[in-house]
Amino acid sequence: MIDAAPTTRRDVTYRGFRLPGDAGLGSLSGLRAGGRGLELADPVDRLDHTGADGRTRRYAAGSWTSPPVPVGFAVRDVVPSWTGDTPGDCWLRVELRGWHDDAPATGWYVLADWAADDRAIRRTSVPGQRDADARVDTDTLVVTGATVTGWQVRVTLLRPEDAADSPVLRAVGAVASGPRPTAPVEPSRPTARDTPPPPGWGTVLDVPRYSQRLHAASHPQWGGGGDSWCSPTCTSMVLAFFDAAPAPDRYAWVTPAGPRPVVVHAARHCYDHSYAGAGNWPFNTAYAGLHGVDAFVTRLRSLTEAEAFVAAGIPLIVSAAFAAGQVPGLDYDTAGHLMVLVGFTEAGAPVLNDPYAPDDDAVRRIVDRDRFEAAWQGSGGVAYVLRPPGVPLPPAPEQPNW
Repeated sequence: MIDAAPTTRRDVTYRGFRLPGDAGLGSLSGLRAGGRGLELADPVDRLDHTGADGRTRRYAAGSWTSPPVPVGFAVRDVVPSWTGDTPGDCWLRVELRGWHDDAPATGWYVLADWAADDRAIRRTSVPGQRDADARVDTDTLVVTGATVTGWQVRVTLLRPEDAADSPVLRAVGAVASGPRPTAPVEPSRPTARDTPPPPGWGTVLDVPRYSQRLHAASHPQWGGGGDSWCSPTCTSMVLAFFDAAPAPDRYAWVTPAGPRPVVVHAARHCYDHSYAGAGNWPFNTAYAGLHGVDAFVTRLRSLTEAEAFVAAGIPLIVSAAFAAGQVPGLDYDTAGHLMVLVGFTEAGAPVLNDPYAPDDDAVRRIVDRDRFEAAWQGSGGVAYVLRPPGVPLPPAPEQPNW
């Protein structure tokens, strides 16, 4: 038998919709089910938007609105994520609102104006959205005054009126979280008594090692260069692990090519123009989704949950903030950093691919389990889940967060 230590864990739940299969659960306006997902049909709306080239264009628009998703607890924040595609000059707008009981509890907030590339529009979060009910912090809707116990998402697909291509929405979902515990979360280290080790212990996935710092002086226009590219570097590592990296012709534009042009390509295509960085969580999973993988953002409650993913062959991209010395082996300060959790030692210590390393050889790190878990959970337990459709997720817990 394995006894887990007592814990005080945050309420977290994730709900995703796969399209077009789940389209009938919500409401369609101007869209149709296509072979790749939801596509524009006969748009019933128009929207004027000024693009990256300074021109104002009129777009044909259609939308899908999810049903309200009750979560069963008071919501503090909601993070959406999606996968789709935007050929030509098409793009997507993603909005959220809070619900309580049987009615909306907030207005709609724009969480993203997103495109797969940056030719037509500036891929961006939308700052300055704040009222008495909630505010938008880059990629997160934070509830401040309203009573919210559920959420609803709306995705609008847009194409220039003179274009033939249609944007595509394949999946959309969101992770909702309750207030963070006021007391420190107890570690999830189990006590083994005459049993095999937990799933994932002794498993280290062969994720390639990429150093972001090899790009420290290159392409500063996308968030200051490689020293700030932890998120797209991690996303690139996991795509390569699943043989889903973009083909070389996709990043042949990178000049000079430098040590690893695929990371430069990822940084550009995850870049949030308002945030002025490449660390927007759902922009990274949306980028991954362009390469044939299912991808979403969630929050995990413990390393015990993470072990199930490793056992299933799925490395996780995790976000943590810590000070130098707080997690032995991670000897630097960060207000938020992404790393790939690639496995666990036989004793249950996390094994990381930490891109904040001087070279590829130094990327692999083994860290103290309890100290790392405290830093990760204290930062919210965020994880990007990337996997090919043929790699099943582990069974979800009773309060499902994947």
